[in-house]
Amino acid sequence: MVSKHNPSGNKKRSPLSIFAVIGLCCFFYILGAWQRSGFGKGDSIALEVTKQADCSIFTNLNFETHHNDVEIVEPSKPKAQVFKPCDVKYTDYTPCQEQDRAMKFPRDNMIYRERHCPPEEEKLHCLIPAPKGYMTPFEWPKSRDYVHYANVPHKSLTVEKAVQNWVQFKGNVFKFPGGGTMFPQGADAYIDELASVIPIADGSVRTALDTGCGVASWGAYMLKRNVLAMSFAPRDNHEAQVQFALERGVPAVIGVLGSINLPYPSRAFDMAQCSRCLIPWTANDGMYLMEVDRVLRPGGYWVLSGPPINWKTYYQVWKRTKEDLKAEQKKIEELAEQLCWEKKYEKGDIAIFRKKVNDKSCRRNSANMCKPRGSDDVWYKKMETCITPFPKVSSASEVAGGELKKFPARLFAVPPHISKGLVEGVSVESYQEDNKLWKKHVNAYKRINRLIGTARYRNVMDMNAGLGGFAAALESPKSWVMNVVPTIGKDTLGVIYERGLIGIYHDWY
Repeated sequence: MVSKHNPSGNKKRSPLSIFAVIGLCCFFYILGAWQRSGFGKGDSIALEVTKQADCSIFTNLNFETHHNDVEIVEPSKPKAQVFKPCDVKYTDYTPCQEQDRAMKFPRDNMIYRERHCPPEEEKLHCLIPAPKGYMTPFEWPKSRDYVHYANVPHKSLTVEKAVQNWVQFKGNVFKFPGGGTMFPQGADAYIDELASVIPIADGSVRTALDTGCGVASWGAYMLKRNVLAMSFAPRDNHEAQVQFALERGVPAVIGVLGSINLPYPSRAFDMAQCSRCLIPWTANDGMYLMEVDRVLRPGGYWVLSGPPINWKTYYQVWKRTKEDLKAEQKKIEELAEQLCWEKKYEKGDIAIFRKKVNDKSCRRNSANMCKPRGSDDVWYKKMETCITPFPKVSSASEVAGGELKKFPARLFAVPPHISKGLVEGVSVESYQEDNKLWKKHVNAYKRINRLIGTARYRNVMDMNAGLGGFAAALESPKSWVMNVVPTIGKDTLGVIYERGLIGIYHDWY
């Protein structure tokens, strides 16, 4: 049954709505016809645009992609240069120290033992191989006393220096008892005697120079007194003496007092020593002693042990006459006086001289002073027989060149080279900023490599040392840094030594 209102059924449309739909359809039909006739406003605008446009027809249009027409350049990768290993015969090769080349040079003034670099066409462009069976060195301080035989396979010193207690061969290692030609019973006892005169223990002495060092036992035992010794010896008939020192973890370089200046700045070392180093100190009117004076700091100490000291006892052993040895010692003491050195001690085989802090109290009979040429301009410069003048002072108590704090305070104190404005472009502020920067860098390095600062890395080289900030931030008894200052750069090596660090000039060619 359907409801009365029929809610679910079809609802009838009203006539009014039907007429409205029909009317709209008629209106839009008429409008479209009118627009098509061309009389509409839109068409008139379009017609005007058509008249103004160039509607030329192009028949050669190409709708293909053109990506391949332009050459795609891949980012270039740097090609690594590969160096092959050298022949095994070059295991002990040292650039500029080849024995065959050296023997072609004069023997006078040890010229043949100095650096003589090959021409470009003869330089090696291969990797120097390690000795067969090379092993990781012992960690410091064990390395001071033991070296793997495989690392430095040369036994000649164990025979030639057997009675002097330099080195012993045991099993597969070398043992270094700490002896030397003038201290066969050990370096410690020798250093104790020096320390009775020289204030080694209080930090006054931090940098030292060992001339003719042998296997550098003196420098090795000075390290435990917190003294950094730069040891050097020539590459002579004793195989690889300096290599022994480096394997032990001791600072050392191949070098000789010959015809050219030592590669160190003036007033670099707090102390220098010759333990029977066989350097002819009176030759060439004392030129070698004058060179030691150049690198010795005002107030510094020079130690001579061996000939001619105690000549009365040893003249027969040294196979020299009393008269000859007596005359040599007298000449050394005369030269020392001209250099403003005062003899402070002589006992047994040891004599100790101290350089005065300035020239106010010097009585020099010689006017043979070096001409100003930059006392640190020494790389491959001929050594001269002249005395390096003291820096000027205003009072008799002032230390020429500037007084240094005791180590370790001097490590970060402002060095005199900087406070006096001797390094171009470096101020006290920039020096302090450099220290902060290197502390930050070294901390970052240690986060990346946690072995940095441990005994695993004993010998470290800074190839472009600047102000020594890296070495200062890394300072530790577990490691030492050889600070290299390139000769083509700013001369900052004097700053490095004033901080109580060691380094060397080099040209890297």
